[in-house]
Amino acid sequence: MKDLQKQDLLILDEWGYVPVDRDGSQRLFRIVSDSYERKSLILTTNLEFSKWGSVFTDEQMAAAMIDRLSHHGHLLMAVGRNYRMEHVLMRQDAVVEPAS
Repeated sequence: MKDLQKQDLLILDEWGYVPVDRDGSQRLFRIVSDSYERKSLILTTNLEFSKWGSVFTDEQMAAAMIDRLSHHGHLLMAVGRNYRMEHVLMRQDAVVEPAS
């Protein structure tokens, strides 16, 4: 935590991708809370705000994180085609030739 507090910018990638236990949720809340109005955070997620309570085990704590993040934050939503899905190697329509 001390190392994180020294940083001017924190990047939290894939936020909420994996459920977090209560201790982890409290640590993440502390990071967000300690950063509030003091440093920059970049957070990436594909999880809508309404789902944060289930991932972080506590609806009130999730609401408090959202409040702090959104107060001075900018929400950027990426829309459009998915690069990985367009370039997937395992296609359903692929024809497998029998071995001879």
